[in-house]
Amino acid sequence: MKKKFRFQGGAFLLFLLFAGLFFLLLTRIVTIQATGEVEGQELAARAAAKYSQEEVLTAERGRIIDRSGEVIAEDTLTYKLVAVLDESATQKAGDPRHVVDVEETAQKLAGYLDASEESILETLKQGVEKDRYQVEFGSAGREISHTKMLEMKEANIPGLLFVRDLKRLYPNGVFASHLIGYAMKEELKDGETKTTGRMGLESIHNEVLTGKNGRMEFDTDKWGFLLPNSESAVTPAEDGSDVQLTLDRTLQNFLEDAMSGVQEEYDPTRMIAVVADPKTGEILAMSQRPTFNPNTREGLSDNWLNESIELTIEPGSPMKMFTLAAAIEEGKWDPNAVYNSGTYNLLGTTIGDHNGGRGWGTISFLEGIQRSSNVSMAYLLERMGADTFMKYVDAFGFGKQTGIDLPKEAAGKILDQYPINKLTTAYGQGSTVTPIQMIQAASAIANDGVMMKPYVIDQIKNKDTGKVTVKSEPEEAGKPVSAETAEKVREVLASTVTSEVGSARGFALQDYTIAGKTGTAQVPKEGGGYLKGRNNYLFSFLGMAPADDPELLIYIGVQQPNVPADEYGSVPVAKIFTSVMENSLKYLNIEPENMAEATTMPVEEYTGKSVAEATEELTELGVEVVVTGDQSEVVAQYPENEDTVLKGGKVILKTAGKTALPDFTGWSKRELLAYQSLSGLALEIAGQGYVLTQSIAEGEIVEDNEPVVIELHPPEIYYPAQAQEDAAAEDDGEQLLEEEAAKGFEAESEQQEPQTDTEATETEAQTSETATVETEEVEATTEEATTDEAEATETETEETTE
Repeated sequence: MKKKFRFQGGAFLLFLLFAGLFFLLLTRIVTIQATGEVEGQELAARAAAKYSQEEVLTAERGRIIDRSGEVIAEDTLTYKLVAVLDESATQKAGDPRHVVDVEETAQKLAGYLDASEESILETLKQGVEKDRYQVEFGSAGREISHTKMLEMKEANIPGLLFVRDLKRLYPNGVFASHLIGYAMKEELKDGETKTTGRMGLESIHNEVLTGKNGRMEFDTDKWGFLLPNSESAVTPAEDGSDVQLTLDRTLQNFLEDAMSGVQEEYDPTRMIAVVADPKTGEILAMSQRPTFNPNTREGLSDNWLNESIELTIEPGSPMKMFTLAAAIEEGKWDPNAVYNSGTYNLLGTTIGDHNGGRGWGTISFLEGIQRSSNVSMAYLLERMGADTFMKYVDAFGFGKQTGIDLPKEAAGKILDQYPINKLTTAYGQGSTVTPIQMIQAASAIANDGVMMKPYVIDQIKNKDTGKVTVKSEPEEAGKPVSAETAEKVREVLASTVTSEVGSARGFALQDYTIAGKTGTAQVPKEGGGYLKGRNNYLFSFLGMAPADDPELLIYIGVQQPNVPADEYGSVPVAKIFTSVMENSLKYLNIEPENMAEATTMPVEEYTGKSVAEATEELTELGVEVVVTGDQSEVVAQYPENEDTVLKGGKVILKTAGKTALPDFTGWSKRELLAYQSLSGLALEIAGQGYVLTQSIAEGEIVEDNEPVVIELHPPEIYYPAQAQEDAAAEDDGEQLLEEEAAKGFEAESEQQEPQTDTEATETEAQTSETATVETEEVEATTEEATTDEAEATETETEETTE
């Protein structure tokens, strides 16, 4: 029987449904294969985002180094602390890799981090509450030293990770801090951190120091393991360039130590110091007080000025150096001509010498300079003409920027509208200058009339590529006077140190002659006028040495020191100047002017001889013998054959075998390097000068690659006889001060003493009206000195303005 076909509607509907779904799925697959996109997103990109990893290769910030390559600022390795909170990080219960107990962890971490236990606990609890995988601890958890990291690891605190990081390090601490500045890490919007210069050269040259980060891209599986045969792309980091300065680390340390000593003893409100090479214009040292430690920013105040270039001051008597130079150049200087000291009247306004206008009677112009007479400057101005003098003021670079390679340089203000302005400028009052202008102008006196432009950047060089983007060279800034004039000025200035009536006797050195000029400038007060009181002055000295051919030029300014009654304000200045100048000249191997010629002798060939024979020969010549190794035959020597050695110097003989360490005390760095080369020992030499300490005692046998740490210090520590002479010289200086006090000898000052007549009053008013005020500048006013004040000055031997 033939079956009747029955239409199954339900089955048909199911067929249509599955057919439709299959068609849709097929269409979707074909579309995805054809376009490679899902919901507008490329699948390849999503896969790459999931399995491709990228790691940032951090660029190292460039170093700031001194003229010899010694580090002033560099990046150093530190660690960042991370605490893992997610339990999934722990694979084995017996070896937890996450923070198990937040309270215990906070308690232990408080002993290592600069943060309270409460704040650490709060950070951990918030991380747990917000279900974070890990947390960090802000600035307290960054810049962790390697030593502290090891200590924390030994504490076996579960869940801690240490991520390698870089920190800006200033190994010298307080060291030209307002010039160098500082850099610190700043947190960006994406949570990353970046080291940025915030002040000084770190900020000025931040772009070239920073460099450019690189990156490394690679593929991983879902567990984070590197896929085999996967390609990786590396974009290397470009490290920042090194900024090499003209500073000399040793001279800078001499300056910092001397200034710190005076700061502690006299607590002045301000100190400024600059050391320069007058032949090139290179700045060898620069500092100020108050200052700060760039590692910790301790001591950093709201004064971020580099005062050597940004602060304007009334120069005081050092300005007489240039008035004298102008007079000599114009042929108006006669050292033996005489004048009446005491007071000088200009259009009804009287200025007086620094001893209350009493003067010293009729004296020669040479004695006037030696005594720092204001009136002598007035007569020199009269001889050569005020307008002629002002041309020399401009030629010496005053009233305009020097062009030093630092920003925000002040220009100062030279007041010349009225005759009284020009007169007071001649002895350093009223007009304002910067310390760096004084250095530049004095370089013409020290450098036979050729004025050198100051600079602090030697070069900027990329240490990876070797490319030099900036290279500075000495640059002339003018020739305000002739070589003959400069030489005569130095001779006259040297007499202010050597003469019995000289105002700079306290600045004399033991082994070198000094040419320079002291200063005692009034300090302006708010609202106009000047501060009163024996210590309320800016005491200064602008000097060079050796006087006949200066190698160094130094400006020192000390404002308002707390000087005891039996000392003058110039004493703190002299303590800085004499210490820095004497040590620096010796460090630079400038031959002392009273030094006897050293005896040298040639070195013979000792290689192949026995140690005993060579030692006997050298000992007879008065030479110290040092032997490396423990065998009897000499295989090498220092100095080599036909070189010379000083009598009493060292000859190093090399033999085979183990080396017993000698006593390095008093050795020079050069001798240490020679010994290291011959012996093959690993000497780690720190510092400059001569050896003070060594980490392994004399006579010990040093194993291969065992480091011997040797610390060097400045030269005066190792010459007891010289130290005794220096101490005796210091005692003589103190005795000299006492004798001066007994004679009623007063420190220099330039004190204007206006007449009380109507004309004088009008002149003073005109002067005040024309004096414009710049930032950190003061208007030129003429101080009125009454008879009572002059008597008080005489009675108290009070120092007033030079």
